[in-house]
Amino acid sequence: MADIKVPELAESITEGTIAQWLKKPGDLVNKGDYVVELETDKVNVEIISEHSGILKEVRAGEGDTVNVGETIAVVDESGETAAESVQPQAESGIAPIQETPKPAVQQEESVQTSNEHKGQRPIASPAARKMAREKGIDLTQVPTIDPLGRVRAHDVSTFNPREETKQQATPASKQQAVPAVQPAGKEVERIRMTRRRQTIANRLVEVQQTAAMLTTFNEVDMTNVMNLRKRRKDKFLEENDVKLGFMSFFTKAVVAALKRSPLLNAEIQGDELVLKKFYDIGIAVSANEGLVVPVVRDADRKNFAEIEKDILDLAEKARNNKLALQDLQGGTFTITNGGVFGSLLSTPILNGPQVGILGMHSIKLRPVAIDAERMENRPMMYIALSYDHRIVDGKEAVTFLSRVKELIEDPESLLFEA
Repeated sequence: MADIKVPELAESITEGTIAQWLKKPGDLVNKGDYVVELETDKVNVEIISEHSGILKEVRAGEGDTVNVGETIAVVDESGETAAESVQPQAESGIAPIQETPKPAVQQEESVQTSNEHKGQRPIASPAARKMAREKGIDLTQVPTIDPLGRVRAHDVSTFNPREETKQQATPASKQQAVPAVQPAGKEVERIRMTRRRQTIANRLVEVQQTAAMLTTFNEVDMTNVMNLRKRRKDKFLEENDVKLGFMSFFTKAVVAALKRSPLLNAEIQGDELVLKKFYDIGIAVSANEGLVVPVVRDADRKNFAEIEKDILDLAEKARNNKLALQDLQGGTFTITNGGVFGSLLSTPILNGPQVGILGMHSIKLRPVAIDAERMENRPMMYIALSYDHRIVDGKEAVTFLSRVKELIEDPESLLFEA
């Protein structure tokens, strides 16, 4: 017998959810065959079998959470399997339980004991434990929105013992949310959130709770960019085998603006600022299971064609659910384009731990004053910069956004940016 285990995925990922079994008990499995699809917080991973034989049993059903290193299936390398042992597994999708189940009361007591043990020593990162020791904070009192209950450094740094004590003193009846009332006779459908959607939801709430987020706006006259694209698009496509889009212009403009406003290319780690001297720009892409932000690496060193190719490749991977973990990690700043869906104006939410995100919007013809005497209809776009006011002041944010506007309205100047 040979075990199929959950492989090491990434340093920050310790578990996943069984999305679907690609093989069923009783199926013939060859070495290298994909056996199961595992959904993690960031990407889906297909796990292969390292052995050939008959899939004897699976030990986790679809929707179950499994940990790295856990055995989730067993392959019979002899190729022999008893029909009577395979049949019930194939019907249920999980291995039959061999042990006599404990009474319900005993199971509840076991869960309670486990939870009490966790309360004595909560799951926390080394950085969180170090910070808690230095501040004299009891980790069991630190709330976290992590779905697994893990306490991280920023949870400790933002923890206020006085506020927590006040909240605990509040009657439970006032703390509980009022459940939604379902009208009688009205049909509803309950759909379980995917792990990725849960992660997206938790992180968006986390950013709004931990960052002092503020948004500033400007508008850009897109006339010159559109004229330049019109003149160059055919030759650009012929020479580079990729279309010239707006994203490469905005990516180059963002990099140039970040060099003048370096705090927007930083992040907060505890009581330190980490100023990043590289420019890995995240490009928000809409996928079936929610928004993902793959990263264009070293955008400052790439030309327009290379940036467009990277964006096209990452977008195709996102749509086909083929993004790898390294495609999503380590971005320093994010660009999101709600204009492709018709958005006229929005306030984008930070992609933590980043401290800046630029929102692009629809291009609309609007009357613009050319001078005191003339008005013209121009293709205009609203742009929005959300930033973390803890380290980025309004002056720096407005300067950044104004610089992006200048470069987009004079796109040929991007050629002279170092």
